[in-house]
Amino acid sequence: MTEIKSPTQNNPTFLHPVDPAIEEYMLRLVANMSNPVLESMEQLARERNFPIVGRLVGIFLETIAKTVAAKHVFEFGSGFGYSAYWFARAVGTEGQVICSDSDGENRNKAEKYLKESGLWDRVEFHQGNAQEIFSQTKGQFDICYNDVDKGDYPEIWQLARKRIRPGGLYIADNVLWHGRVAVDKFTDIVPGWTEAIKEHNHMIFNDPDFDAFINPIRDGVIVARRK
Repeated sequence: MTEIKSPTQNNPTFLHPVDPAIEEYMLRLVANMSNPVLESMEQLARERNFPIVGRLVGIFLETIAKTVAAKHVFEFGSGFGYSAYWFARAVGTEGQVICSDSDGENRNKAEKYLKESGLWDRVEFHQGNAQEIFSQTKGQFDICYNDVDKGDYPEIWQLARKRIRPGGLYIADNVLWHGRVAVDKFTDIVPGWTEAIKEHNHMIFNDPDFDAFINPIRDGVIVARRK
C-alpha cells in the first residue's frame, strides 16, 4: 500500500477521498450561499491554518440537521463557531446548539461571528473540556457532533451514543484522516490518533443500535443514526 505523510501546504502527500476537481465543481454549485460573515470565518481559518469543516461539509451538516428536524444539538469541540453557524441555521429560533471549546479566544470569536449572523441567541457556548461540559447537561439530543482531538474519539462516541434520541444522529468529522485509516504505513500528526479514529469507526459500524455511513467529502464525515 501507499505510504502517506502528514499533509503540509508545500507537500500535500495525502489521499483525497474525493477528487479536488469534483469538490471545486460542488463548491461552484453552492457559491450563492456565501455572505460576508461566512467569508470572514473562512478567511480566518486560512490565515491561521485552523481546521474548520469547510463550506461543503457545513452545508451537509445544515441539510442533514433539517432532515431530522433537529432542535437540540451538542458540539464536542466548536472552535470559533464555524460548524455551529450551520447547526444554528438548521435548528431555527426555537432550537439550541450547545458549544464547547477550551480556548476562550475561540469563544469570543464565535460570539462575534454568530452575533453578526443573527444566530447567537440560538447558541450556548461553554469554555472548558467537552466531556465535562457534556456530563453537566441533561436529557437527550437530536444530534451529537464530534470534532475534538482525535485521540478522544472513542471516548466521545461512548458518551454520546447513550444520549442520542431514537432517530437522532451522531456525526463526527475527520474520520478518514487524510487516508491514514486506509493504508498500512503513514506518518501521524499525533501518535495514536489514527488508531483511535479507526477504533472509533469500527465501534460505530458494529453497534447494533445504529445505522452508519461515511460521507467522503473533505476528510470524511461519519453519520450514525440511532434506530
